[in-house]
Amino acid sequence: MSTLLLIPGLVSDARVWRAVAEAAPLPVADADVSQEASIPAMAARLLRDHPGPLVLAGHSMGGRVAMEMAHQAPERICGMILANTGHDGVKPGEEPKRLAKVALAHEDMTRLAAEWLPPMLAPDRVTDSALVADLTEMVLKMGAEVHERQIRALLDRPDAKTYLADIPCPVLLITGAQDGWSPAQQHHEIAALLPRAEVQVIDQAGHFLPVERPEETVACIAAWLKTHEEEF
Repeated sequence: MSTLLLIPGLVSDARVWRAVAEAAPLPVADADVSQEASIPAMAARLLRDHPGPLVLAGHSMGGRVAMEMAHQAPERICGMILANTGHDGVKPGEEPKRLAKVALAHEDMTRLAAEWLPPMLAPDRVTDSALVADLTEMVLKMGAEVHERQIRALLDRPDAKTYLADIPCPVLLITGAQDGWSPAQQHHEIAALLPRAEVQVIDQAGHFLPVERPEETVACIAAWLKTHEEEF
């Protein structure tokens, strides 16, 4: 049986995938992507630390790590769930914007969280004080050094478009209808490059889909896992 490896994104931890972990029909492991300075290095260490067949669930930056793992060891990856993610290289004008956030984080991590988190959420979730407080605590816990390390990894990220066609496993792409950072169209573009992929879009959710709409996310993933259970 495969292990479901849950990979968080930028300045995120296991709480992003908490609802999925609690409902998963497979053995679950939480990934740590806070130490390495590149996406390929993150992928390589996770492959070393988690032996055996894997089903990967990656959120945001974690989705990029998952794709890189499938690129490095396609024979070990039985399936992938990619949530609110992207696949391309660095875009023009992206670097100065990200480095400005790095500078802000070193100056005031609380202010970074206050500026960064609300645009990541669907409009009706921004007023959920408990959700925002939980995500803010998560970002502050990760800290400015992890934030900078992960940002620099993203600025040096692989262009997954060059290898997605070679990933043979089934892939579920999910995102929120109100995710302006990783919109639905981007997920359809990723799916078009993969041999076996489907896209599900969940309404009233933004970039933090797994915690904004946990029940809907769990239901979507459970149905997909059931469809492919013989492969896992």
